[in-house]
Amino acid sequence: MRFRHPDGSVVHLSYCTNVHPAETLDGVRAQLRDHCEPVRRRLGRDRLGIGLWLARDAARALINDPAQLRALRAELDSRGLEVVTLNGFPYEGFGADEVKYRVYRPDWTEPDRLAHTTDLSRLLAALLPDDVTEGTISTLPLAWRTPYDTDPGAAPATRVALTTLAQRLDALAELTGKSIRVGLEPEPGCTVETTTDAIAPLTAIGHERIGICVDTCHLATSFEDPDTALDALTAAGVPVVKSQLSAALHAEHPHLPEVRAALAAFAEPRFLHQTRTRTAAGLRGTDDLDEAVAGGALPDSTPWRAHFHVPLHAPPAPPLTSTLPVLRATLARLVGGPVPLTRHLEVETYTWQALPAELRPRTRTQLADGIAAELTLARDLLVDLGLKELP
Repeated sequence: MRFRHPDGSVVHLSYCTNVHPAETLDGVRAQLRDHCEPVRRRLGRDRLGIGLWLARDAARALINDPAQLRALRAELDSRGLEVVTLNGFPYEGFGADEVKYRVYRPDWTEPDRLAHTTDLSRLLAALLPDDVTEGTISTLPLAWRTPYDTDPGAAPATRVALTTLAQRLDALAELTGKSIRVGLEPEPGCTVETTTDAIAPLTAIGHERIGICVDTCHLATSFEDPDTALDALTAAGVPVVKSQLSAALHAEHPHLPEVRAALAAFAEPRFLHQTRTRTAAGLRGTDDLDEAVAGGALPDSTPWRAHFHVPLHAPPAPPLTSTLPVLRATLARLVGGPVPLTRHLEVETYTWQALPAELRPRTRTQLADGIAAELTLARDLLVDLGLKELP
């Protein structure tokens, strides 16, 4: 979906396909047929943006066979779909029964991460619509904090890798005329957990094509204030490459038994749900939600937030809620001003099938309805901020 900003530029809204597990190129094509096109039809649009997730095997198949890449581009066009952004965070296995810590490997100290991101950059340059010259890719925030934070060689290795990536992106732009930018996506528990953590490594690289991806669920889980975070990024000259629109789980009174019971229903075996609370002594947290609800791992006199992407349009029932207000405030700063801070927005609720059983979509139709409802909410927020929806 495209929108005209009051400054005349185009802002793109998409939804991320990592909600639909697929490791192979055939699986990606099935996503387009079974999920993406039905969502577009529900929205009554001739064109729908998707934030494509290409696992390693799917990406390599496209790199190794230019005919397959041309066929994918043609299929996107025929189904009324367009791609301006990729989710390059998960490498493989995102549809596995247990993902947890595996999603952070390979990290930016490992050659496979640079190779995969380079592949994605080349593919995105080929998949961009003819009238679009800029693409974006989100990637993991360097690494999970251990053992990275105690390894003296880790930071130099990631700096070399990202500098090499920047050089390759420059060469790609010169070759194709398409500018691809990559954004580190701060996430709780990682070396770059917050936007503040991102400033030092990104300014050390100092390249316009390497910036930050602001995920509003992660921002909220770490109790970051959107204005403070974005002001600091602007002051440091760190570009907001893209933003993922998502909402975290919020518990106002975690000391109450009924609140603990409600939170426990969201503790599940597939993904990590890092949980945080803000105290007078600073931010405290656990790596997963079950650790928090089980006992005394976290202080419970202040609100808790958990890294669980809940549907934007359907916050959980009381006594829980979502951090949609943080998304609203962040979006207002990102695109509500005289000039947008980013032009690529991506709804990223990948946890539909991880929701408590009674909230999960049971059919493809129900999932498509839910994704369409999320995009409708995002569209309405953009229109309220003065953007005009384009055909």
